Amino acid sequence: MAVDTVRQTEQTSVLERTQQLIKKALEHMGFAESFYELLKRPRRLMTVCIPIRMDDGSVRVFTGYRAQHNDAVGPTKGGIRFHPAVTPEEVTALSMGMSIQCGLTDLPYGGGMGGIECDPRTMSAAELERLSRGYVRAISQIVGPTKDILAMDMYANAQMMAWMMDEYSRLREFDSPGFITGKPLMLGGSAGRESSTVKGVTIVLREAAKAAGLELRGAKVIVQGFGHAGGYLAKFLHDAGAKIVGIADTGGALYHPDGLDVDYLLEKRDASGAVTHLFASAISNRELLVQACDILIPAAAENQITEENAADIQAKIVVEAVDGPTTAKATEILTSRGVLLVPDVLASAGGVVASYFERVQNNQGCYWSEAEVYRKLDHLLVNAFRGVHRIALESKVDMRLAAYMAGHRKMAEAMRSRGWV
Repeated sequence: MAVDTVRQTEQTSVLERTQQLIKKALEHMGFAESFYELLKRPRRLMTVCIPIRMDDGSVRVFTGYRAQHNDAVGPTKGGIRFHPAVTPEEVTALSMGMSIQCGLTDLPYGGGMGGIECDPRTMSAAELERLSRGYVRAISQIVGPTKDILAMDMYANAQMMAWMMDEYSRLREFDSPGFITGKPLMLGGSAGRESSTVKGVTIVLREAAKAAGLELRGAKVIVQGFGHAGGYLAKFLHDAGAKIVGIADTGGALYHPDGLDVDYLLEKRDASGAVTHLFASAISNRELLVQACDILIPAAAENQITEENAADIQAKIVVEAVDGPTTAKATEILTSRGVLLVPDVLASAGGVVASYFERVQNNQGCYWSEAEVYRKLDHLLVNAFRGVHRIALESKVDMRLAAYMAGHRKMAEAMRSRGWV
């Protein structure tokens, strides 16, 4: 089976799992089947063709998508990813995830997500600019500051957001900084935006440790993944007094019960974030996951904790710093063993919260310091974690289902108030 076909099958599975959790969450809260019928699919899914003249003079037609899950609470909000294997199923599932994040953090948004089938690594800056502007022209009728707010996602950057904002402003004939977030600072971007997702993980992790009665200082932590996110998390926890006993990259893993020299490892990383190839004592990623620790942070890839190894996980807390590292069956096993699992939709919510802050600053024309952004981020995410944890305890459900319940309650009530159901 071709790689793209395999990836599409996986993304369809992610969509199905998301739909199953939505259904279960709504049933737990007592909402009728009609609510699920509206929330199991996006309110709108647009497919567009984008003709772009390449640097060699040829014309290439790219396919783009924009999914808008639900706008009962307010405008939809979500990123744009540039990837050769983007699919309608993928952007649909991601838009649903954005709805959940907006709901559990109590933001006035629904979820949206877009993507373009392309490989930006093989394209020039001029070609990427033409593609970015072409995408905005193609979807301009359904997006905007009061309709659907765009943002950065996979392989997109602040420069692309600037081009998109400029194109939308030209089309509407007025400056529209609130149309998109993740912009450069001089164009209305927000301080702290680039590190907000990882910063959010650290905030949620801190709250999880409190809930589990665990002191971060002296806690033994394994971080699976040592790139931008994993490296930042390892450094933050190390500086906070935790003992980083394990790290992993694409080439393998390192583990030592007495702790690793995080600063040394960060210094020795190559451009891809790899460092384990320098050590003869390296073990496999799978071996690392079941080593003794207090906190395990999967920050590398999907489906790392499965039915096969969940019973062997020794951590008291698992914080998902990447999408989908724990399977549904593994979630059940970990929860039954008393492991506090912080799901990806909660752990990674810092990004959408910071995007909301950027839009607020654009609307006010008043911009905050990084310290102020982090203070506000801390406040919202602490409330989000405590709300999800409370639902999990009161409803006797796992944290993942509790996050879906928290993420959909406001949206379902808004749909009822509007008379949609």
